[in-house]
Amino acid sequence: MTAANPRKTDMTAMNLQVGDVRQQAATYIDKITSDEIISRLKQYGIMPQFMREVLIDCAIADITLTTEETFKACQQFYQQQQLKSDADLETWLVSRSLSREQLDHIITRNTKLEYIKRGNWENKLESYFLQRKAKLDRVIYSLIRVKDIGIAQELYFRIQEGEQSFSELGSKYSLGAEAETGGLLGPMELSVPHPDLAKMLAASQPGKLLPPTRLGEWIVIVRLEKFIKAQLNESMRQRLLNELFENWIQTQYKGLIAE
Repeated sequence: MTAANPRKTDMTAMNLQVGDVRQQAATYIDKITSDEIISRLKQYGIMPQFMREVLIDCAIADITLTTEETFKACQQFYQQQQLKSDADLETWLVSRSLSREQLDHIITRNTKLEYIKRGNWENKLESYFLQRKAKLDRVIYSLIRVKDIGIAQELYFRIQEGEQSFSELGSKYSLGAEAETGGLLGPMELSVPHPDLAKMLAASQPGKLLPPTRLGEWIVIVRLEKFIKAQLNESMRQRLLNELFENWIQTQYKGLIAE
């Protein structure tokens, strides 16, 4: 008699179990209590996101849009989702198990949220921009990093004397990912590089080759190529509004869970 294949038996059991999962989930959802929902949200690690959305709903609860504002929000949403007919819309709703009332909430929510952001933080943007500007300025720079001071000094003098280009030596000798671009990095905000490197770049002038400097385990040779000052344009204003709002949300959430 041939012994049963245990692996095949296990897989069959697994397939039967998976086939029952949908029904088990439906039964569980029908019976779940509010306390169990909270417990599951914490267990799944999505409690912070859930509470964030609750806080937003509470913040916008008293905002009422005009008919024109609602129509505009709907048009923008339909364009984004490429919904060109009532049939498209109905299919979209069914696929997400949403009602028209729920969709109306989704569509108008962002517009109401923008009112909250601008009403509370727009008058703080200029001061916040000045506070953040040092890290919002962008730089393009060339970097070579090695671990031997002797090699670093040799490369520095070759570049300084014009014997070889920064790009050529960066591709050949730099031990970081920047070797793939000949040592050229950016544009990137000054908040991105190592803090000490950011200070060096902020204090330098375009085209100036800085001598070998130790940064942690590396010896680096740096040259600032271009300094791009941050501007308080519309995209920056929106970004900073979002930052201020997110800071507020985080404060509210921490206060909520501490209660």
